[in-house]
Amino acid sequence: MDTPRHPVGTWTEQLVEFLRTQPAVSAVRIDPTAQRLEVATIGHVALDGLEDKLAETIAAIEAELASKAAGTVPLGYSLRREGDATVVGRDSCSTAEKMWLWREMEWPEIKAEPKPEDQEWRFLALMAAICGASGLMGVVAGYLAPGVPWVPKLFFLIGLVTGGWDAAIDTGKSLRKGDVDIHFLMLSVAIGAMFIDAWGEAVLLLFLFSASGAMEEYALDRTQREVSALLKSSPKRATIVLADGSESEIAVEELQLRHRVRVKPGEAFAADGVVLDGKSASDESTLTGEAAPVEKSKGDQVFSGTINLWGIVDYDVARLPSESTLQKIIRLIQTAQKLKAPSERFTDRFGTGYTYAVIGGSTLMFLVWWQGFNLPAFVNTPETRSAFYRAMTLMVVASPCALVLSIPSAILAAIAWGARHGVLFRGGAAIEKLADIGVVALDKTGTLTTGELNVVIAESYPHGREREVLELAYALESKSQHPIARAIVRHARANGVAELAVAEFQSLTGQGLRGTIDGATLLLGRRELLESGPLAEWAKKLPAASAELSEVWVIGRGLVGRILLKDQIRAESRAVLAELNRHGIKTVMLTGDRRQTAEAVAREIGLNEVRAGLSPEDKVAAIQSLRADSRKVAMVGDGVNDAPCLAAADVSVAMGARGSDAALEQAEVILMHDRIENFLAAYRLSRRARSVIRQNLAISLGVVIVMVIATAFGAVPLAVGVAAHEGSTIVVCLNSLRLLFGQNRAEAGAGE
Repeated sequence: MDTPRHPVGTWTEQLVEFLRTQPAVSAVRIDPTAQRLEVATIGHVALDGLEDKLAETIAAIEAELASKAAGTVPLGYSLRREGDATVVGRDSCSTAEKMWLWREMEWPEIKAEPKPEDQEWRFLALMAAICGASGLMGVVAGYLAPGVPWVPKLFFLIGLVTGGWDAAIDTGKSLRKGDVDIHFLMLSVAIGAMFIDAWGEAVLLLFLFSASGAMEEYALDRTQREVSALLKSSPKRATIVLADGSESEIAVEELQLRHRVRVKPGEAFAADGVVLDGKSASDESTLTGEAAPVEKSKGDQVFSGTINLWGIVDYDVARLPSESTLQKIIRLIQTAQKLKAPSERFTDRFGTGYTYAVIGGSTLMFLVWWQGFNLPAFVNTPETRSAFYRAMTLMVVASPCALVLSIPSAILAAIAWGARHGVLFRGGAAIEKLADIGVVALDKTGTLTTGELNVVIAESYPHGREREVLELAYALESKSQHPIARAIVRHARANGVAELAVAEFQSLTGQGLRGTIDGATLLLGRRELLESGPLAEWAKKLPAASAELSEVWVIGRGLVGRILLKDQIRAESRAVLAELNRHGIKTVMLTGDRRQTAEAVAREIGLNEVRAGLSPEDKVAAIQSLRADSRKVAMVGDGVNDAPCLAAADVSVAMGARGSDAALEQAEVILMHDRIENFLAAYRLSRRARSVIRQNLAISLGVVIVMVIATAFGAVPLAVGVAAHEGSTIVVCLNSLRLLFGQNRAEAGAGE
């Protein structure tokens, strides 16, 4: 008699069946998210061979494990949830469960089946190969058995079915929507060729058409795989360090701000953060395309999805995983692939309307050749091709396959290359517009400079007590999160400065910080702290800091001193600006900083023009004035105050890693990892993509025009028309793939 059953989920049935066949096992605990697998036995029981059997069970239910709806189980068995884990076991009392000995088993390595869409080009290539082989066999059979016409036609028929299979499916879908497209044209020509006994040419048409379709899918698949590498680099688990120093492994989604995460050699950083302890280097090629390892030590930033190469590193989570640099990249790419360039939207018009025009034009020419030139309607002779044969040839050569593919294939390849090399385009329009810019406006802080202040020197009055000044500044600034505070703390820790205990800490709004050390009052802040107290007359005689430096004053018992800091200029800025100037592009700095500071930076890196002391509204007005001479303007920025002028520019570019959300929302181009040289890579790539698009359009339109004219005079056999049409489609795809292969930053603009 069967055991009474309640409704049950399929995968829980599998586990129950496993328990039935393994009497030594009392329960199975399974957590598909963490890929954690445990079995419970009463006491130590030999589990020889159990791991293989359990692996077979997990393999059978792998596809269903993500389902949270586990259902119920048969009588005699129990099911319960423990967090993300599910426990399926035999019915037993609580006392018996306390005797269970849980043992972790290795989660089986299960090779995921390839997704159907990932393998479409392989299927199309196989069908094209069968079609081509059948066509060849039909030709051979025609020579070997000329008196048995049905033999070659049988092979030709196999070729027609396999070569036209995908076209027939797509045509069916289009017709159900009331549309006709290129697939309909190709099938119409193939069927028409059969009726005039041109079986070999019909097979050749469908072979080349299906082969070019496979090539198109391969190009798209290769582009998608470049982008998918980013998705695969996204970590799933993270090890956090608890308050008592112990470790705990959790899902990445559970990470919170300020969690201390430990990453070991070979593991991926699970979120963006700042290194707290340890030294290592990271492989950031997935974000920036830079192959060289990037050294990491205390205070350095790390990014989600990058790989820790050799040391054990603890870091503080600075962004939630959902807002990490890697996730921003993924979202931006997914958006970019859906947004079309203006020229791409133009070729989209060659759809149903153009197809109707080709059918109508071919029908008209059939009547002209038949009635106007007295050509035979359907019967070919050795001397003359029929009007129908010529109409079918015209229909083939006029089809816009290559034209429709010429732009999107290049745009997708450019987006994929950029994503793998630290440049994200928010759609094809950005790629096209960036190639036409005449002016680049750049913010200073965070764009031309690093945006991170560094301590230049500590000075004391009287001289000789500079270390004390740094100690006092460190004691107060360690309580603050201001950018100047972070710079002083970073410098002090790097130089082994002791952290003194501060009492009665207080923030003085707009002035600085206050505290006491060993009962003595300590002040830190702007020069005004000195000028408003008993040292006012003396302070007026103190030398002012140079324009490019920031100063912080420290006042303690018997000691006055200051710390000078400087925003470091990006080492690459000078070379990038020089290259832009060689291309005839004007470079302008737009900054809210003082003119002296801005001009000092401009002289050092070679900017053409400086506009300083600007508010956000002034920056917008500056962008509009730069556009007055009809030159397209690109704006590069990173802060919230840059968002309005980014929106006003023809092309908006944001520094990705440090960029504010407001700037990233407005940006059409994102430069990952704050690399200003990536702007140059983006510009070169856009020019190269534009060049490839023009080449594709010339090839596709040129072939159509030449072949249509030649067909109109009857000089083109159907086989030649088919070869020219499909050949141009393949050439266009291969030409676009040049953007994906064999290119680096230095070569991105070559070959124009």
